[in-house]
Amino acid sequence: MDRVALRGLKARGHHGVFPREREEGQTFIVDLVLGLDTRPAAASDDLAKTVHYGIVAEEVVAVVEGEPVDLIETLAERIADQCLKHEGVQEVEVVVHKPDAPITVPFDDVTITITRSRV
Repeated sequence: MDRVALRGLKARGHHGVFPREREEGQTFIVDLVLGLDTRPAAASDDLAKTVHYGIVAEEVVAVVEGEPVDLIETLAERIADQCLKHEGVQEVEVVVHKPDAPITVPFDDVTITITRSRV
């Protein structure tokens, strides 16, 4: 399986369990690794035979900016579901970063990583 990666997609969302997170929102960063067979696209040099990562990026940002959820686990699942709607994508790894999580001690980042496939 080949991999197409998108790293550092940024969007503002209103996800979290605390009222301040829902009201003010915060930046979320998403990394994706899409698993697919790129041989047909490479052989024909045809975009229609691979995944259009620009469209995937726009769709992922729309998910982050969309309906709020309490957990980044739920957000990651919704992102994975959206990616798997693309016919050629057989597997996706999603990393959701929440660098401004409401934690009372110094930290760099909070992430959830999930892998989902059609199987």
